[in-house]
Amino acid sequence: MSTSELPASHAELMDGVYRWQRHFYDLTRKYYLLGRDRLISGLDVPAGGTVLELGCGTGRNIVLATRRYPDARFFGLDISAEMLETASAAMAREGLSGRVALARGDATDFDAKALFGLESFDRIFVSYSLSMIPGWEKTVSAALAALSPDGSLHVVDFGQQEALPGWFRTLLRGWLRKFHVEPRESLRDVVESESARVGASLRFRTLYRGYAWLAVVGQRN
Repeated sequence: MSTSELPASHAELMDGVYRWQRHFYDLTRKYYLLGRDRLISGLDVPAGGTVLELGCGTGRNIVLATRRYPDARFFGLDISAEMLETASAAMAREGLSGRVALARGDATDFDAKALFGLESFDRIFVSYSLSMIPGWEKTVSAALAALSPDGSLHVVDFGQQEALPGWFRTLLRGWLRKFHVEPRESLRDVVESESARVGASLRFRTLYRGYAWLAVVGQRN
C-alpha cells in the first residue's frame, strides 16, 4: 500500500495524537507498556536474520533489539509520519541508519516487497499497537502472510486485567481511551484462530495478573 493509499482518517488521527507526545513518549510509556523487553528477549533472531516491527512508533523497541541481535537487519512500519520522524532521528543518533529501514504504511495491509524490498521476514513483532489499530485482526493475518516458513510472530499488548482489582481496570481503561487505545478482548481468540488457519504453533502467556498478554506464533506444522 502506497502512502497516498493510507487510510487518511486514522493516519491523521495518529499524527494528531503523537505530534507532541512523541517528544516524551518513551519517558512515560515505560511505566505502563509492560512486557516489551520480555518480547524482545524472546525473539531469538537467527544470525543474519530479518526483523520487522509493525507499529514501530519512536523506534525504541528496534534500538533495543539491535543491541541484543547485532547481526540482524531491522525494519519498521508505522502509519504516523510524526512517529517516523522521531524514529528516524533515533536511528541516526544511534548510528543505525544503515542497518534499519523505516517506512510509512498501514499494518493491516502492507506490501513488504514494495516498502522494503523483501517478501518475508524471520521475525515480526507488534508491541502495544493492536489496541490502537482499527481492523486490528487484519494486522495479525498480514503479519503471518509476511513471515518466512520458519519465522515467528510475537505480540504483546494490553490484556483484560482479569486478575486485577475492578477499580484498577476502570481507571486504566479510562486513561487509555484518552489516547484512543482499546484493549482487545478477543485478542487470544483471534491469534488462536489465525495460528490454526496457517497450521502454526502458539504460545500464549498472561503477564502481571492479566495486565498484558504475550503471544508467539511459531513454526508451521
